[in-house]
Amino acid sequence: MGHDHDGDASHGEGGHSHADHDNGHDHGHGGHDHSHEDHAHDDHHAHDAEGVGIGVLTVSSSRTLDDDPAGDVIAEACEDAGHEIVERRLVADEMDAIEDAVAALLDDGVDVVLTTGGTGLTPDDVTVDAIEPLFDRPIPGFGELFRWLSYEEVGPMAMASRATAGVVDDRLVFCLPGSENAARTGAEKLVAPAVGHLLGLVRR
Repeated sequence: MGHDHDGDASHGEGGHSHADHDNGHDHGHGGHDHSHEDHAHDDHHAHDAEGVGIGVLTVSSSRTLDDDPAGDVIAEACEDAGHEIVERRLVADEMDAIEDAVAALLDDGVDVVLTTGGTGLTPDDVTVDAIEPLFDRPIPGFGELFRWLSYEEVGPMAMASRATAGVVDDRLVFCLPGSENAARTGAEKLVAPAVGHLLGLVRR
């Protein structure tokens, strides 16, 4: 399969925690009535999906599901966040096979598909090429944030990643690199904490 040079280095924490956004704000005190803001925040998450059903698709011509460290860390991150891994599959890095496997997972009823592998720039990195035509709407912020996190670790080589995501009907598909470290970064920092809210948005 493609070597996914976009994810070879380990990724550090990077970014800001949700707590950072609360610094300096005195909610409910200081003479300001924040009850409306709190209510708006609750409404913002009122449609969040809980216990999202996820399918993990590993794209590789050399690995097996018994030797799939990237798929393992994706599954672990999602389960730790309270989501369910409904199915795991492995497919060769061939465009038709990848497209068929993603479609089959969606037909099986999963809410979200996470792929790992084939997002780099080598000729056999074809995951993004196979899946992007399926998108009803792209989610460019996912790739932008992933490459920003990667840049903090590997510098300008982060641009070699084509990690992407999009909406297919009322489901979500995320394409992560095949590197274990890069897959962990994308799953732990981006997908697992946000996927319930994103899914709620597309299903409103």
